[in-house]
Amino acid sequence: MQGADCYVSVMKPGFSAHRALIVALALLVTAVLSAVVWRSAYLQALDPVAARGESDLELASDRLVTQLQRFREFAVLTADHPALVALHYGGSRAAAEKMLLRAADRSGAALAVYADAEGRVMAQSAPGLPERLLAGDPFRRALHGALGIAHGAGPEDIERAFWFAAPSFGPDGTVRGALIVAVDLARLEQVWRGSLPAVFFTDAAGEVIATNRSELLHWRREGDKVVTSDGTEKPLLLRYPGGHTVWVQRFSSYVPHRALRLQADLPVIGMTGVLLVDVAPAIRLAGLQAAVVAAMMLFFGSLLWLALERRRALAEANAVLEERVSARTRALQQSNLALRREVSEREEAEAALKRAQAELVQASKLSALGKMSAGISHELNQPLMAIRSFAENGTAFLERGRQDRAAENLGRISDMANRMGRIIKNLRAFAKAEPEPARRVGLAAVVEGALEVLARRIEATGTEIDWRRPERATVVMAGDVRLGQVVVNLLSNAMDAMADSASRRIEIRVAPDDEAGLVRLTVRDTGPGIADPSRIFDPFYSTKEVGAEEGMGLGLSISYGIVEGFGGRLRGENVEGGALFTIELQQAREIA
Repeated sequence: MQGADCYVSVMKPGFSAHRALIVALALLVTAVLSAVVWRSAYLQALDPVAARGESDLELASDRLVTQLQRFREFAVLTADHPALVALHYGGSRAAAEKMLLRAADRSGAALAVYADAEGRVMAQSAPGLPERLLAGDPFRRALHGALGIAHGAGPEDIERAFWFAAPSFGPDGTVRGALIVAVDLARLEQVWRGSLPAVFFTDAAGEVIATNRSELLHWRREGDKVVTSDGTEKPLLLRYPGGHTVWVQRFSSYVPHRALRLQADLPVIGMTGVLLVDVAPAIRLAGLQAAVVAAMMLFFGSLLWLALERRRALAEANAVLEERVSARTRALQQSNLALRREVSEREEAEAALKRAQAELVQASKLSALGKMSAGISHELNQPLMAIRSFAENGTAFLERGRQDRAAENLGRISDMANRMGRIIKNLRAFAKAEPEPARRVGLAAVVEGALEVLARRIEATGTEIDWRRPERATVVMAGDVRLGQVVVNLLSNAMDAMADSASRRIEIRVAPDDEAGLVRLTVRDTGPGIADPSRIFDPFYSTKEVGAEEGMGLGLSISYGIVEGFGGRLRGENVEGGALFTIELQQAREIA
């Protein structure tokens, strides 16, 4: 029934009139906008048409000028030929005429005539020179020392000819004669007739004397009409869209009905080139754009009209839906309250889970500490070995009477005892989950301290140490005791790995990376490499034989945790000829 009410309202007379007015207004706006788009598109399309036409006109003009230029050069160069000069001193006319005939045949000239300053013909390639030329402007210009040009009737059956008159100068610089050369324009047109849009060349009077459309010969334009060769007048409409000149004509089927007129002056040959380009493509393009705009406006207008009609039908259904939505909203609000209570309960459960996880982590650490009780000997073994080494050295120095060096070794034993105290302090901090905070530590000093601790073992194993202290200070954020423990552990593992190797060499390098804010310490050995790189940092994983010294598999795992605690990274990999361990630590900021 709602749809029926909608259709009844549409059929009301007042509504029909209103709708007709809207439709008429929409069609009017569409027509006006389409006309504006057509006009704009037409003017824009004329510019590339004009550009192509100018290129074609320039090409046609250059071709005609180039063709005539060949005969101009022929006239100028041949005017001083020795055979023609000899005519003034009693030379042979037959020889001169033979030369002119041969030159005319080679150049394609219709006629070549040489006359003296009094207008007497002294030699010619063929008969047929009009008498008017010897009294005309071209010949007079040649007698004044300039090049004369003209067009008109040619010799014998040549209807249209272009004439050149070139002067011949005597020894005293005066003009003694002139060479007149005739060119058949019809012969020149044969090579470019029909190859371009309609193009023609007019003289100063506006008469067409050369063209690629033969029916346009001898036509001339007079204002808004064209006069044909037989005197018939044809109407011509002129339009000026966007600064261009467009001809609208129906007097020739070989010229476009609507043509863009382009013009170029050719002062070299005294002509004007005119090109007529068909503007039908521009009109079609503009019509296509206007049609697209009109179609889009009608399409979207129809969609808008349908939307308005549907809006009327949906207005009544909307009221019913609003009531249903209100009821549904109340139900959703109740469901939302239940969901909030459930979310709150889950958040409490998650908080309890996190507390349990934290307690579990601490319990795990205490459990690991209990399991690592045997590893405490591993942690303290290196300082104890150093104390034993320094004690043996001190005893030897006392026996030799070197009390100063003995006192120095006793001082180092005291340092090792302090270091053992700090190690025990770190283990206690680990048990309490309160690690010692990192501070500024010189990495090169840590490496040299580790080498000092292992000096006796390095000498005993015959290991070659390749250590290069960096050129500038490398200060990192770490703990000197724990970092020294890591370096000692890596060096000890390297010497253990090279126990059966023929070459025992450890390369130690420190490389700062200022861009990343890191310092990298690399330890590379010449051992057999890592058997399983993916498990080297797992607790209690070891490749050493059972019962071997320091073979419980805790060193790398503890070292990994120490470096991670500094905010750094420890990784190991196999390289060519051994294993490579890399420690990455954060650079310490400069203190003002």
